[in-house]
Amino acid sequence: MAKQAPEGLITALDIGSSKVSALIAQKVDGGELVVLGTGQRESKGVKRGYVADMAATEAAVREAVEQAERIAGTNIEDVWVAFSAGGLVSDIVKLEVDLGGHRVEQGDIDDLLKAARAALDPGGRMVLHAHPTRYTLDGLAGVPQPLGLHADRLGVEVHVVATEGSPVRNLDLCVRSAHLDVKSIVAAPVATGLAVLTAEERELGVALVEIGAGVTNVSVFQNGVLEGLASIAMGAADITDDIASAFGTSRAQAERMKCFHGSANMSPRDNHDMIDVAPIAADEEAEGTRITKAQLIAVIRLRLDRLMQEVQRELTRLHFADPVGRQIVLTGGGAELKGVADYAQQALGRTVRLGRPRGLSALPEAHSGPAFATLAGLARFAAADPIDLRAIETPHQLVIRPSAGAMVKRLLAAFRSNY
Repeated sequence: MAKQAPEGLITALDIGSSKVSALIAQKVDGGELVVLGTGQRESKGVKRGYVADMAATEAAVREAVEQAERIAGTNIEDVWVAFSAGGLVSDIVKLEVDLGGHRVEQGDIDDLLKAARAALDPGGRMVLHAHPTRYTLDGLAGVPQPLGLHADRLGVEVHVVATEGSPVRNLDLCVRSAHLDVKSIVAAPVATGLAVLTAEERELGVALVEIGAGVTNVSVFQNGVLEGLASIAMGAADITDDIASAFGTSRAQAERMKCFHGSANMSPRDNHDMIDVAPIAADEEAEGTRITKAQLIAVIRLRLDRLMQEVQRELTRLHFADPVGRQIVLTGGGAELKGVADYAQQALGRTVRLGRPRGLSALPEAHSGPAFATLAGLARFAAADPIDLRAIETPHQLVIRPSAGAMVKRLLAAFRSNY
């Protein structure tokens, strides 16, 4: 029988196109996160990050969480869930109020945040995050704590991530149908960035490319926050499908071929190494075929070429065009393909490294690869529990200093124009 849940318990749930994974961690003294249990099940009800089969997804969620509970020896009631489908939009919204030169008091900060909360209107989209990232004093950006400083104008920069509401509601309903409360639904790029990027990388500027099974998310971080993102409806599962189609075999066999023999780079020896390919149906009279490793890699590279072209296009659109000093971090299940970092470095003309989850103690070896970066990042996000403007109570009669009204209107207009 499972024991009562200990204090500081966090459960992360990543519902992807290929797998549903759960992680139970405990936040101990000093802020360290210790992993107590993990679980994983094949995902059969999610397509391109969207819930397509409620019953199948619910069953996978229940089984993954139950496996993590057995290992942890405890029962959990609520989870933090990652949202990795397309349609995410990210923006930095700025708001300023006049102070008249007096010292910044806590009430000034509270009023500023309430004003920003009241002005949030993403044009019909659902807001997943509305985090105040840093403050400004008389136009000086990057002030972490303005309390007690003198200023004529106090401002705040709010990082907002929004998406279409229906996919999020479907995800929420699916998890609640498994008898779990949803603490929060977190945009996957936000969580993944916490797991694989250092604070300095996020400050200096870095691009994160997460190759999932059905979706590849491209995120650009600058000044410590996620400044822009894009989703590409292509991923590692498309490579598997290409292999299955090209050589007339099943998806399961194609996945094994990709994992055990596949690579993003080719060598002269690959023309001589042979691979046995089983027929698509075992009861057919047709015998299996044999191909060279070079043939397999050629199919893989064709899909990777298309994917990297799309990634390059999105990086340019997100103003990440200058390759000088701009690093790319590759993560996600697709990043576990042999040689893919070297391939991406040549294709994109930039320094590329693999991103593995960090910041958790006792993380099992099987869950320490790029495929589980979002799961680990989700636990770190939950442990940090950053301030979200949506949780701030907005009174009916909100008093703002005279010049703030025009700023709020400009914020609202700018916000709507961006969505």
